[in-house]
Amino acid sequence: MSPVVLLLAVALYLAAVIGVGWRIARQPQGSADFFRGGRKSPWWAVAVAMVSTSISGITFVSVPGMVEASQWSYLQMAVGFVAGYAVIAYVLLPLYYRLNLSSLYTWLEERFGAWSHRAGAAFFLLSKVLICGVRMYLTAIVLQLVVFDPLGIPFAVNVAATMLCVWLYTFRGGVRSLVWTDMIQTLALITVVVLCLVQIGRVMGMDFGAMCGSIPDSGMSRIWFFDDWRDKRFFWKQFFAGMFTTIAMTGLDQDMMQKNLSCRTLRESQRNMMSYGAAFIPVNLLFLALGVLLYRFAASSGLSVAQPDDLFPAIACGRDAAGQAWMPPVVSLLFVLGLTASAFSSSGSALNALTTTFTLDFLHADKRQDEAGLLRTRRRVHAATAVVLGLVILGFGAIRDGSVINAIYTVAGYTYGPLLGLFFFGILTRRRVRDRWVPVICLLSPVLCYILSAHSAEWLGGYRIGFELLLINAGLTWLGLWLSGTGLGKMESAMIRSGSSARR
Repeated sequence: MSPVVLLLAVALYLAAVIGVGWRIARQPQGSADFFRGGRKSPWWAVAVAMVSTSISGITFVSVPGMVEASQWSYLQMAVGFVAGYAVIAYVLLPLYYRLNLSSLYTWLEERFGAWSHRAGAAFFLLSKVLICGVRMYLTAIVLQLVVFDPLGIPFAVNVAATMLCVWLYTFRGGVRSLVWTDMIQTLALITVVVLCLVQIGRVMGMDFGAMCGSIPDSGMSRIWFFDDWRDKRFFWKQFFAGMFTTIAMTGLDQDMMQKNLSCRTLRESQRNMMSYGAAFIPVNLLFLALGVLLYRFAASSGLSVAQPDDLFPAIACGRDAAGQAWMPPVVSLLFVLGLTASAFSSSGSALNALTTTFTLDFLHADKRQDEAGLLRTRRRVHAATAVVLGLVILGFGAIRDGSVINAIYTVAGYTYGPLLGLFFFGILTRRRVRDRWVPVICLLSPVLCYILSAHSAEWLGGYRIGFELLLINAGLTWLGLWLSGTGLGKMESAMIRSGSSARR
């Protein structure tokens, strides 16, 4: 399909979504609406919206591409995700609702002190900037190859236009708009994946039954790996990594929890969380099935790709040696629209969360300014954050290597580990810590994890650390906090007991 047509389609789609968001936010609203949606969002809308926020352009491109190397072992992590959502729903959400939090990390100050609060917020900002940068880089580079390069438009212009759209997407409505626009993006994304499956199967001469039968025959659909504990795909490693990754990247993530905290009641928020968790497995099944069909098509057509992440773009938008498109033009259109829907949902939500965290946790604007001053500060932070994310995307242009989804979980392991250790130490123990030591502990834990990961095969008899890096990092943080701590005094013990009673 012509790059001009693809660019026009993307522009029209984004204009429609931005228009819906601005329409929803047309009434005057305060900061409570921007940060928490005024606690008026229906749970079912939040559940659907969170699917596209979690998926992003990474899942859209990388999950199909990882099928050849990892088969369907990713579903082992997805099962762990569901267990993680249960912990979030029944352990973390009651705490957040009881304290009426706008930013999750303010609890760390109540529990430990101001330095712990800053450390938690800083690790979230670092995590989200890096992960959102990787996600948006993947989207930007694919759009560059498919749409902008043929039109002679530089990558920097592509990134600037992308971040401008993301800024417009969230500028006015905050969480209240994001819930509804992301719900639209989720429905669009799932529709696109299903239509891509149908179109690719049609090109390969397969009906629905033949497509289903081709998956077990492909040799790429093994799910369960119990035979080698040293394998990165070993079930219990992936299950617990998935579980604790979900707790860290959703339950301790301002981005993901901001939508949950916009539900009317705790019960509705819990219902949303478990519904969203249950939906995650069938959605990922679609992407994995798509990956099998893509690899089978590539094998039958003699197509080879340099990177797993190149598979879907090469088939959807590429051409053979004779200059003929591999797929009908509609597949190119669906691919570009699906990538756009997944990327803008996750990046818009991330921009909103980063704005919230910096405004409330570092500037403390909600405590120091009236509503008019808070509005000005929030808008300035919002614009500055969009610029920073654009610069990060440009920075990732020189370091792309391998499957991006692996990079996401590696970054999460290093940066969310201290957050996981901090929160669960605070929830599950009654010990005080030396507050000023907390930032040092949170910095040392990832450093020790890096050293251990680099030498694990040598030191541990061939064992290679995979996604369980997050658990090791959190454990080291916990140990450091324990060693730096003392028992709670009477006042602090009463506070913890009160919190435990409220959760029950």
